[in-house]
Amino acid sequence: MHVLPDDLKDTLKGYIGTLVDEPGLFQTLQKEHKIVTVGDKVTYTVLKHGFTPLLCIVDFILERKTYPEEMKTLIQRYGRTHLTIKNPPGTITDELWDAIKKVYQNPQDQPVRIEVDGEEDLASLAAIYLAPRGVTVIYGLPNKGVVVVKATEAHKQKVKEVLDKM
Repeated sequence: MHVLPDDLKDTLKGYIGTLVDEPGLFQTLQKEHKIVTVGDKVTYTVLKHGFTPLLCIVDFILERKTYPEEMKTLIQRYGRTHLTIKNPPGTITDELWDAIKKVYQNPQDQPVRIEVDGEEDLASLAAIYLAPRGVTVIYGLPNKGVVVVKATEAHKQKVKEVLDKM
């Protein structure tokens, strides 16, 4: 299990990858074929516009509040496979880590929706680190935009440096 220490919280307010606005997100989605979404708002936006992530990770909480039924319904209908995993705030449990890893290893189960009972905020680290080449991970950065991260060795190394401190 990875637990976020207090001294790393400021580090994670930054981001790995490219920060884009909504038009930039759509340009990215048109070019990328293997995408993963982490977070409810970004997942909803991607699904609403007809794109199909191979994995989406949500917790049904948006900025610490529940959100409209329309969003929840669209997300709940998505995915060939659905998993519910407990993951407390500030952690990446072994269960969440292993589930993400299995999604990448078993393309026949895709698309997959992982519903997190707890908080999914740090799941983007596992999604990036474990992603095979060619996968793009997209996650929201509250009040700033959307972060797009290609699963390159350089990005994985940056994530590894954070994970090693957890």
